[in-house]
Amino acid sequence: MTHARPQIRAEVAALPAYKPGKKPATSGRPVKLSSNENPFPPLDGVLAEATACLEGLNRYPDIAAVELRTALAESVGLGAGNVALGAGSVAVLYHLLSAVCEPGSEVVYAWRSFEAYPIAAGIAGARSVQVPLRPDATHDLDAMLAAVNEKTRVVIVCSPNNPTGTVADRREFELFLAALPRDVVCVLDEAYVEFVRGSDIPEPVHLLAQHENLVVLRTFSKAYGLAGLRVGYSLASEELTEAMAKTAIPFGVTQLAQTAALVSLGRTDDLRDRVDAIVEERDRVAAALRGLGLAVPDAQGNFVWLALGDAASDFAGTCELQGVAVRPFDGEGVRVTVGTVDENDRLIALAEQWAGAPVGATARS
Repeated sequence: MTHARPQIRAEVAALPAYKPGKKPATSGRPVKLSSNENPFPPLDGVLAEATACLEGLNRYPDIAAVELRTALAESVGLGAGNVALGAGSVAVLYHLLSAVCEPGSEVVYAWRSFEAYPIAAGIAGARSVQVPLRPDATHDLDAMLAAVNEKTRVVIVCSPNNPTGTVADRREFELFLAALPRDVVCVLDEAYVEFVRGSDIPEPVHLLAQHENLVVLRTFSKAYGLAGLRVGYSLASEELTEAMAKTAIPFGVTQLAQTAALVSLGRTDDLRDRVDAIVEERDRVAAALRGLGLAVPDAQGNFVWLALGDAASDFAGTCELQGVAVRPFDGEGVRVTVGTVDENDRLIALAEQWAGAPVGATARS
């Protein structure tokens, strides 16, 4: 007698599992620079307000998150009907793909980019079309446009791109969006946009008024330091926003998360100071690594990318032995999150050791 088994969809069985950033060894002074987390605690006042929510854990959260959605909309000059929420911006992406994709459709995105993209596309029943990045680790928007066909439902542009840290040029993106068929949704994933400095990047709110097929993704996980609460959101047309609400898991964003995000949204000065500190450290780390002869492209997130190729695993192994966890991508490179000053100094010292440079050669002046 044949033993019957539950049937798993072939598309799901073939999917890779999402791999979170590795935790450092617990001995010594462990440093985790593998998950693009904010090294600072939540902004002032957030913990107090969030803690007050604990007394209401027996109640469901506001399923429509009206207060938070309204505040987000007002902060960018849109209406609440243009804002959808999810448990992180990646959840909002899942909602979108579920709403617009169907078996046999295609999702186009750059590669290497965010590891969740192929998983999200596969779950929605769509086929991934991966377009290689340019040699400078930026999106090849012309090649991505050429990959669009009658099966394409969504194109994703990650800016700053995770894990390479590069951004999409404003003019190039506008031309790309104008040339994209109107029935193809363009997702501009801006999870790290608060960290961008000195670059002419797209102005999505302005573009939303002209392109009903544009969806902008943002999150409270990175700059705001709320990764543990999972609050992401989208800016889009009312039609697409309504569709995403229909495919979202009910009550997916807790009241605790909604409250923390709402309080964080009002702490603009504190946010700017913390982001500026991270950006200053990012630029210092990138300069130090380049000073060792390592290839580091333009870094505009809260991380830097070391284009080490086949040496990626070796570098990550060197770091791991010293209790520093980074994120290797075998055969391609290593992504290193910007941590505290001391944590970054340890990373730089390890890079010096690995590169064979005199210890202290790139020390902070």
